[in-house]
Amino acid sequence: MTIGVYGLGRFGSFWASQLSSRFTVIAATRNPARETPPGVRRVDLAELGRAHTVFLCVAISALEAALERLVPYLSESTIVIDTCSVKRYPVEVMLRLVPEPIEVLGTHPMFGPDSARTGMHGLPLILTEARASADTYNRWRSRFLELGLRVVEMSADQHDHEAAYTQGVTHVIGRVLKELDLNESRIGTLGYQKILDVIEQTCNDPYQLFLDLQRFNPYTAEMRDSLMHSITKIIRDLSEY
Repeated sequence: MTIGVYGLGRFGSFWASQLSSRFTVIAATRNPARETPPGVRRVDLAELGRAHTVFLCVAISALEAALERLVPYLSESTIVIDTCSVKRYPVEVMLRLVPEPIEVLGTHPMFGPDSARTGMHGLPLILTEARASADTYNRWRSRFLELGLRVVEMSADQHDHEAAYTQGVTHVIGRVLKELDLNESRIGTLGYQKILDVIEQTCNDPYQLFLDLQRFNPYTAEMRDSLMHSITKIIRDLSEY
């Protein structure tokens, strides 16, 4: 089975490398400067579109343009799977741009090169039904489990609402803390070290990912309003003490 990966950014390169341990993996990217991971073969879109399954590993904001370039080359038997950190938007885009009978699935691998540096075993991957047969859905669910991943099945809307208050708030806090220019300290507590860990974890990702997470999740504005309300309340309590 040949698996295609479209996009060789930080996550795409990592994902292609992981998949190459079990599948024949080909990859395409618009950026000629991107390195091709060992065990992965660089191809053009025409060849990529004939793969059994193509994973879309591009920025959320680049997904629509990427699909418009790829769709003309897709085989009717190819399965298209996104890997975006939001789910309602990419599922809607795939259903709109990818013609039937091509099947599509939504996923969110909730890990990356940093969190999976010692392996992917037990790490969560969100699986969202979009437009695929039960056989295709179950087959890919089984393959993700074989990779050692913990598959969490949920709707696109459920994912985005929950992610806004888990991943979304974590990235906002991480970026805010980075602006404080915090550093290691001889008297730093364990809690302080965990704060530094949050900054490192969130700010290693491209800033575009942070912006896309906030822009394309319909629930993050609500989350940010709640966060600001909480901060304002604490500051007000301190000023009145």
